[in-house]
Amino acid sequence: MAGELKSKVLSSFKLHGLSLRSDASRRLCEALAPVSRAEVNMWLDKIVDVIQKQPLTSSLLDLEVIELAIEECGTASEQENDQTLQVIDAFSIPRLVYNNDRKKFLLNSASKPCLHASADAKTDLFKERYMILYQRTMRHRLFIPPVPGSAPHQDTRKFQLKTVEYLLGTTAKLGRVIVLGMLTQMKEGKYFIEDPTGTVELDIAEAVFHSGIFTENCFVLAEGTYDDKIFHVSALGFPPAEPSNQTREYFGSVNFFGGSSERCAKHSTLLAQAEKDNQDAMFVFLSEVWLDHPKVMDKLQTLFTGYSDMPPTVFVLCGHFCSMPYGPNHVRLLKQGFRDLADLICKFPNIAESSHFVFVPGPLDIGPGNILPRPPIPDVLTEDIRSRVPLVTFASNPCRFQYCTQEIIVFREDITNKMCRNCLRFPGQEESIPSHLVKTITTQAHLCPLPLHVRPIYWSYDNALRVYPLPDLIVLADAYDPFQEEASDCRVINPGAFPKSKFQFKVYWPQKKLVENSQLPD
Repeated sequence: MAGELKSKVLSSFKLHGLSLRSDASRRLCEALAPVSRAEVNMWLDKIVDVIQKQPLTSSLLDLEVIELAIEECGTASEQENDQTLQVIDAFSIPRLVYNNDRKKFLLNSASKPCLHASADAKTDLFKERYMILYQRTMRHRLFIPPVPGSAPHQDTRKFQLKTVEYLLGTTAKLGRVIVLGMLTQMKEGKYFIEDPTGTVELDIAEAVFHSGIFTENCFVLAEGTYDDKIFHVSALGFPPAEPSNQTREYFGSVNFFGGSSERCAKHSTLLAQAEKDNQDAMFVFLSEVWLDHPKVMDKLQTLFTGYSDMPPTVFVLCGHFCSMPYGPNHVRLLKQGFRDLADLICKFPNIAESSHFVFVPGPLDIGPGNILPRPPIPDVLTEDIRSRVPLVTFASNPCRFQYCTQEIIVFREDITNKMCRNCLRFPGQEESIPSHLVKTITTQAHLCPLPLHVRPIYWSYDNALRVYPLPDLIVLADAYDPFQEEASDCRVINPGAFPKSKFQFKVYWPQKKLVENSQLPD
């Protein structure tokens, strides 16, 4: 066992271009000896990460460097956050950028994000989206180049990505070329594909569109022939999605999701045990909860009555919180609505003391302009309910939940209709509209792949809308009919507009990863 561990330690460091002195490798083997085989690789990745952040003068590491790394990792482990529930604000999510040279994601600390960023931030936004999809596509089995000398498999087709620069640099006709790039309309009625190396005009008259909703500014894999400065597309599809467990196998314990922990919660044994023990935990999702509407308030009372004996872990209520989100009385109605909701919650002591209430604003709720991500509803309107109900959080839109090892994203936006209105070609009828939408979001690794002039986004905070790696659950609180879909081990649900869908809502059981469709009797 000792020889096997030493060999694993030395090979792990060698893969990163590092080597160990004999006393350093001996010390590291002693530190890892009590660790189970399943966790050795995780701890090695963590130690190498810590070492690479240090200002090294040589690739040959001595005992002092290893001691410091072990100490830092041990301290981080002791301070591992064991909060079972965290609500993560969109403006606090770490901005990780893929470094193609080091083949890993690094925290972008060069520039501090701001709401009114320079024009460079807009360029970086699309570059970062491209690099996420590029590195993911290049690791897919269809695009990994065959190993020299290996026997070819007849049933496995291999593809090779080309850049736009490659097309523009040739004078001959090229057949069966595949390009990964962003769809743009640089001239009215003419579409182009763009990547970091350039742009080329497309001819999509004969193109076969695969499943998904194709809009401007989405990234596609275009296959076709290049001739006379025009790329004649025969097939148009999205880059392949990737389950989160594959992503984490490649990038280790990097915390993409956000929160107070430096490591991904998926690697926490404490949180995994807490999730296993708490079998009764559940999330209740409602959308368009009109607090100024008497019938909605009556239905909320019915809902709380039903759950009074077994309070859910979290109630997630999404806006709009007024049935008429305009007019001179909007502020007064909204403030009174939250006061009435506080009165209602206080009638059920079990729920008031045990359940966490999270409010996600809608596009027409009060806030500083309709730009994503949206900050929480202002405190001046919510002070009454916050003072009377102990567990209340007013979140941003979108927002994230870290429940034990589970990752949940909630996004309140009427995204379905906007995607369909702005698509190049309406999706075929072989799949439902929600299926096309879910495929688009999971393959684009983004909640809102619409053009920025259709749905504005703060350029520096575009990372708040990423869905990479894919979470366990995405809640698209949409005005569209309720639905439930799954793609690449990620569940995507829409609870539907509460008053418009005959008072339907969704219940999620994290321990079983089960979604229940629920409805209140009329």
